[in-house]
Amino acid sequence: MKSKLNLNWEIVEKARECARNIANDTQKFIDKHTTVAVERTVCRLLGIDGVDEFGVPLPNVVVDNIKKGNGLSVGAVIYIGNAMLHTKLTPQEIAERVAKGEIELTKLPMHDLFDIKLEVLKVAKQTVEGIKKNRQTREELLRKYGDKQGPLLYVIVATGNIYEDIVQAKAAARQGADVIAVIRTTGQSLLDYVPYGATTEGFGGTYATQENFRLMRKALDEVSEELGRYIRLTNYCSGLCMPEIAAMGALERLDVMLNDALYGILFRDINMKRTLVDQFFSRVINGFAGVIINTGEDNYLTTADAVEEAHTVLASQFINEQFALLAGIPEEQMGLGHAFEMNPDLKNGFLLELAQAQMAREIFPKAPLKYMPPTKFMTGNIFKGHIQDALFNMVTIMTGQRIHLLGMLTEAIHTPFMQDRALSIENARYIFNNMESFGDEIEFKKDGIIQRRANEVLNKAYELLKEIEREGLFRTLEQGKFANIKRPINGGKGLEGVVEKDEKYYNPFIELMLGGRI
Repeated sequence: MKSKLNLNWEIVEKARECARNIANDTQKFIDKHTTVAVERTVCRLLGIDGVDEFGVPLPNVVVDNIKKGNGLSVGAVIYIGNAMLHTKLTPQEIAERVAKGEIELTKLPMHDLFDIKLEVLKVAKQTVEGIKKNRQTREELLRKYGDKQGPLLYVIVATGNIYEDIVQAKAAARQGADVIAVIRTTGQSLLDYVPYGATTEGFGGTYATQENFRLMRKALDEVSEELGRYIRLTNYCSGLCMPEIAAMGALERLDVMLNDALYGILFRDINMKRTLVDQFFSRVINGFAGVIINTGEDNYLTTADAVEEAHTVLASQFINEQFALLAGIPEEQMGLGHAFEMNPDLKNGFLLELAQAQMAREIFPKAPLKYMPPTKFMTGNIFKGHIQDALFNMVTIMTGQRIHLLGMLTEAIHTPFMQDRALSIENARYIFNNMESFGDEIEFKKDGIIQRRANEVLNKAYELLKEIEREGLFRTLEQGKFANIKRPINGGKGLEGVVEKDEKYYNPFIELMLGGRI
């Protein structure tokens, strides 16, 4: 892509190098620790599912049993594998016995570690092979239908009832949507367990469960066949169960996952140590499964000014890129996030938004960027809101954004109705068609408002990244450099679920997925 912004590419490379050093430094901590969520994810990937007689998910039952016996630092794999050798049972059968109080995993005599690893590896390879087949199925369907060129229209369903979500999702696909996101119920990111089964009573969204994933995937496959185009499915891989949800998504062939390295720390007050360890394993899974991750930089601009703090968005994009690379996610799966969130009363605000979007496109040329609509300044005046969304749509087509989350004209009033979604899709399709090649036809004035703005943001992002490199990511988060939100290193939710790994610790899935070996 030819640069329209006259960016200083030397500064871009220096900023990227700072981000790489920040990620590598943080990875040293990540590699030495595990969490209860990581170990529950291992249980799920070994085939453990369901709940006990009290409704507690069996992965929680198993990990709590290991934690009670002070064995978490060795990892769930070792204890499950040891129990498999002792009992000749499957991991699922072992979990059911643990739930009944018939097995204490940490009290069984230990077999030879080599034999334990060999036993578990058989099951792990089967799971990884199944995820690989899901990825191949997605690729086959995209070849069959052809992948849409240009922006993918991304819409949300959020009824709380998975069966009603299915009705709305199919309607949205028929109206022209390409990506369906099932919003999670309010507060699920703070649950330290994953609910089980199909659910019908979410608030402001629907519970992320494996059964809900399966039901929606089946529905979207049906409507894909009907329409002759592949409809992608999105959910939210964040919060205290980040890697577990990644695993469920990989097992049920989700296509896109909201998956940010810093979001839970800043906006849900989840402990930074917990989040950074969890995000690594979640991204290893998403990378292997071929899932596009969406990062959450757009959220910074809901709490901080979009003009003054735009450089924090770019700095976070650089950091998220490097964390993703460490987890084996290629650039083609990095849906780095940003947003059209400036005050609509700002003079030349459209030019500043255009500069920001074009800058992201040029700095991350292979990434399927996720562009978020105006929300902070949406108004009860639905006509003005529809025009704000139209300007947002124009920036998307002019700058080649890939994942385009549609703005809704009634967003400031109520949860949008199906007819609101139809109008928003119509708005975007009209602009995308009418202006399809507009971006290829225009250049930006040398040293004009747009070029100056982009380089100003780039330089400020570089300065911030240099600060973070000096201070370290943990200290930076304590200081409130992102979104003006300060978080203490030992504060927030979930810290008690972080433990340092023992030298005998073993997780075969990281090696199998990150190494790409089956």
